[in-house]
Amino acid sequence: MLKSSVAALVLCAALPASLQPAAAEGRGYNGTWSVQLVTESGMCDSRYSVSLAIADGDVRVASTGEGGATVSGRIGPDGHVGLTVRHGATSGAASGRLQANSGSGTWNVSSLCSGRWTAQRRTARVAQAD
Repeated sequence: MLKSSVAALVLCAALPASLQPAAAEGRGYNGTWSVQLVTESGMCDSRYSVSLAIADGDVRVASTGEGGATVSGRIGPDGHVGLTVRHGATSGAASGRLQANSGSGTWNVSSLCSGRWTAQRRTARVAQAD
């Protein structure tokens, strides 16, 4: 059970978003992004992948199977990333920066594990949420 919760947090912790409150900023990062996470310390699996969708600075998980984790944050107009992820009593965070078609940064899941993420833009369009 703990391993599946950690996996859900690690997958979602890579989702780029920043805590800046500006309304429709981050439009230049709209699209679907493929995110790869590498664990550098702790008890998490060595690698994770997740697909995410960004629309006007808002981020949502585009792939399924993230185990019910909730994500909050936004993409800043300059591409800076800051995100909070929660799954039950466990929380995680990610930070870094996006550029036009790629990005990178760091992530951690409480004191359980931490590492680096990289992202590649796959498409410049995002489907509307249901």
